[in-house]
Amino acid sequence: HSMAMGAVGWPVSPMPLLLALALLSPWGSAGGTCPQRCVCASNILSCSQAALSSVPSPLPRFAAVLDLSHNNISRFRADWAPGRLAHLHALLLSHNGLSFVSTEAFSHVPHLRHLDLSSNRLRALEENLFSDLVELEVLLLYNNEISAVDRTAFENLIHLRKLYLGQNRISRFPLELLRDGSRLPQLALLDLSANRLRGVPVGELQALPAWLRDRLYLHANPLLCDCPLFQLVARGHRRRLSAVLDFQEELRCWLPAASAPVAILSLAGRQPLNCSEAREAVLEAHLGDTVTLSCDSRLRGARNRHWVTPGGERVSEEGGNGSAALLANGSLQLRALRPEDAGTYACWVGGPLLNETLYLELLVHNFTLHGPHDTLNTAYTTLVGCILSVVLVLIYLYLTPCRCCCCRGTDKPPAPRDDSINSSVLSATPNHAAAVPGEPCRSRSSSTTGPGQNGRFKVGGTPQAPPRHGPKAQRKVSDPDSVSSVFSDTPIVV
Repeated sequence: HSMAMGAVGWPVSPMPLLLALALLSPWGSAGGTCPQRCVCASNILSCSQAALSSVPSPLPRFAAVLDLSHNNISRFRADWAPGRLAHLHALLLSHNGLSFVSTEAFSHVPHLRHLDLSSNRLRALEENLFSDLVELEVLLLYNNEISAVDRTAFENLIHLRKLYLGQNRISRFPLELLRDGSRLPQLALLDLSANRLRGVPVGELQALPAWLRDRLYLHANPLLCDCPLFQLVARGHRRRLSAVLDFQEELRCWLPAASAPVAILSLAGRQPLNCSEAREAVLEAHLGDTVTLSCDSRLRGARNRHWVTPGGERVSEEGGNGSAALLANGSLQLRALRPEDAGTYACWVGGPLLNETLYLELLVHNFTLHGPHDTLNTAYTTLVGCILSVVLVLIYLYLTPCRCCCCRGTDKPPAPRDDSINSSVLSATPNHAAAVPGEPCRSRSSSTTGPGQNGRFKVGGTPQAPPRHGPKAQRKVSDPDSVSSVFSDTPIVV
């Protein structure tokens, strides 16, 4: 419609509204203008499918998302941005035919969190290529021609969580990215599918943290069949991991002299490997404990066996590393457990016709066996003691037994009116009238020393002020043994 309806139903021209939106938009201000052949909305700049051969200029400094996908930008140089783009957190450069990216190209965008370089013609990841992107979380490099990855290409990416390297030409597993956990400490997903990997370091992959080991994609690679590979995939299938279940048909490997690959999960009991599925167990322990990990193998009398620690260290019959020792029955003994001893231990047993691997996950709780329980018992005892103290104080105040079986025949003058008011406010024991001779005692306090506040005895007595006449007669001296002073001695439990 060319006209809009107003609040009361009258037609209103849309021009004032569009003018107001243009004035409110940053593109209409002094911050910058929208480049030609681009679509701009708020802080989003979309130049997709604009037949661009270079990055448009000038770029507004407040842009947060820059989409340059599906263009013809073949080289991404260091001067693509004339100035620093401090607000840019997403840069999309897919489907551009990129063959060159400068090592200084990302110095202008220090706060970038999402970078898409997929579906290009990149052949190598150069030294320190992404080192300026210290806040990067997602990096997409799939569907390129990458065959070489420099060891320092992902240096300083301490916040990277997802790395997609699938559909490339990588022939060597980049284990240096994962081995010590310091290069990419936050990495939770690694996609190496559809590359040219022939082998996988299964033993070291078992030592990876579970969040990364369970999100490692290896399908559609020309892997060579062996039993450790089978056990790695079978373990993921048993745990119903998406990396195995979703790509089960593409998880295939090559047997010697075979004309076609076979499914990795079909290697169970199949000649010539005759692989058996690895078994797992979980053991819990505490700091400082000594535990024994049993290698409960079905292969009796097998002499060829060894353990692999979570750090990838091999413990064989020759001895251990000081805290780990291989026993005569094949078990692994760990002494004085430390937090770094936690992880998955693998026991490999080899026989003439069959080999077997057993995995045992050790959980080391970060406290001693008796520490937290003792703390809990102490806190519980303290709480019970405080509650018992309060109960005893209340019993003392309200249920103090009468010390006389009959009252003496001495009449007491009634208390003044204002003292009765004070007693009703401050005392938990009501005032009583004078006792009648010969009747049982009904007062909770003795008449020899005189009752104090709260119906308590004042041993030694606090001297009373001399009686006065008037509206404020017989005002008592403050008593340190009042209710407030009694409860002030009781510990407060928060």
